[in-house]
Amino acid sequence: MPDTLILIAEDSPEIRRFLEEAVLRPAGYQVRSVGDGLSALTLARELQPDLVITDQHMPSLTGIELIRKLRSDPPTIPAILITSEGSEALAVEAMRAGALDYLTKPFEAEHMLAAVGRALAEGRRWQALVVAQTDSQEGARRLERRLKELETLALIGRTVTVMLDLDKVLTTVVEAAVRLTEAEEGSLLLLDDGGELTMRASKNFDEEFARTFRLRTDDSLAGSVIASGEPVFLDESAPQKIKTSYLVHSLIYVPLRVRGHTIGVLGVDNRKAGRTLTREDVTVMLAMADYAAIAIENARLYTRSEEARSKLETVLSQTENGVIVVDPDHRLLLINRAAQDAFGVDGDLLGRSVAEAFDDPRLLALIREPGRQARREEIELADGRTLNAQRTAIQGVGEAIILQDITHLKELDRIKSEFVTTVSHDLRSPLTAILGYSQLIGRAGSLNEQQQEFVRRVQLSVEEITELVTDLLDLGKIEAGLDNARERTPVGVLARYSVEGLRGAAEARGLKLDLTMPEDLPMVMGSPIRLRQMIANLIENAIKYTPAGGHVRVEGEADADQVILHVRDDGPGIPPADQPYLFDKFYRASNVPDETPGTGLGLSIVKSIVDNHGGRIWVESKLGGGTTFTVVLPAPAS
Repeated sequence: MPDTLILIAEDSPEIRRFLEEAVLRPAGYQVRSVGDGLSALTLARELQPDLVITDQHMPSLTGIELIRKLRSDPPTIPAILITSEGSEALAVEAMRAGALDYLTKPFEAEHMLAAVGRALAEGRRWQALVVAQTDSQEGARRLERRLKELETLALIGRTVTVMLDLDKVLTTVVEAAVRLTEAEEGSLLLLDDGGELTMRASKNFDEEFARTFRLRTDDSLAGSVIASGEPVFLDESAPQKIKTSYLVHSLIYVPLRVRGHTIGVLGVDNRKAGRTLTREDVTVMLAMADYAAIAIENARLYTRSEEARSKLETVLSQTENGVIVVDPDHRLLLINRAAQDAFGVDGDLLGRSVAEAFDDPRLLALIREPGRQARREEIELADGRTLNAQRTAIQGVGEAIILQDITHLKELDRIKSEFVTTVSHDLRSPLTAILGYSQLIGRAGSLNEQQQEFVRRVQLSVEEITELVTDLLDLGKIEAGLDNARERTPVGVLARYSVEGLRGAAEARGLKLDLTMPEDLPMVMGSPIRLRQMIANLIENAIKYTPAGGHVRVEGEADADQVILHVRDDGPGIPPADQPYLFDKFYRASNVPDETPGTGLGLSIVKSIVDNHGGRIWVESKLGGGTTFTVVLPAPAS
């Protein structure tokens, strides 16, 4: 295996990495990979790999075209076709082209390794037959016969690997073994739970005898195969035949091995003198035993996968959360009933593009957004419900979107916001009185130094509470939709005003504050006051959490009909566990020092302003690597 080279032809870098790093290299194979058909053909002719794994849809050459060309160039290189199309017609076309196996995406690593093992085994048998030929006429005849056998084996192998009825598969294997070796009888024996061999399939045996057959593994030829894991070949010169006058003219027993364990025996025999079985027939029988073992393993895996699929379907159908899974091309791989009901879709949607299945712009934007990081989005449905949609990347598959109904939480949040707004408004009058009287204390008489410090602390605390009340009232106005006045607003100018207004604060902390903004940045339709507040809050946040000597950058760019703002810093970063909650009210990251002032409302205000303007905001951060907040605002058509 260390010298076994496998060439991957796949235009998807994610799938190439998955096959190389998660499947083949851990199994000990050498791997080369390319992204288009012509390069794969050129490299295959140059390197002569032991196996080619090719995707159907590739630039230059399709997978089937590549396999046909490989088949036409001796020596033949085995090939496996992988595709996202699970059609019977494509499977038939692939087999006709010469593919040794056919896998539909997504597939499990153990399925791919099983397919690779089968293909490599058939390739080795082919090479062994070619090497074994001689220049003599007899050698030529034997080679011709073996080539015919190989073609039959390949045909049987392709048939066996796509059949899931185990009894039919094993019967097919036994019949093929008898036919290829020109034997009189054939049988396939499997170990039962009691350690005895039972006849699972047979050819030319009495039906009643086959059904009731039981054989102990001790003191029998079949039992010796189970014990040793090695084939038994019996002819006139065999020691067993000489000593026991065994009641057959010739016989072959070969082991059935699954995952390193012998689970049964495949055998053929001739009772009458006729064609004597040969060592070459042992090779054929070993091949057939491989197919039988593969069929048994396939049946076991199929049963287990069907049980898992049934459980998954039950879980998905019963869960209240919506689940959507798409591949890297944004085609539906899975959607449960809750998700279908939420977006009013029905029918057979699997394999279709998300654009065909859904018309909700926020859901489509969430799915299509570039990048592999997890992200959340709130989606309001036509029936008044609100869903929390969270996107998560799944390596080798695509993306999963989990939809959770948070309507009741939004209602609670609304009630809480109304309460907080009312209380905050009512606090202004007593706070004003407290601040006013604290300022008048000094006029009523002289204060000592300690008294003056107490008054200063009272005034500082009142100012902090007043700032909190102001933030709460601002947030209440924004969330209540009281700032609906819109006008064409130059975001670039607002950004410059904000940067210049905060440059002194940045310099006081020993920070460098830069602005990179194109002069022709499009305008947006919005509230100048709120948009400037949003930009200023993000810059203040960056300044607050960036250590001395750091760098804060404000950047702007236009992309089609959008204006994009980035506020970057090289501060300590935000822990991944905190990032999904940064825009929640009163939430502060777990690594913020206790002495750092703040209400936990700044980013919540920013998020509300962005949402009110039909935009999107997200954060990208790495511990020790700084933080970037990105805001996308729609630009009106000029």
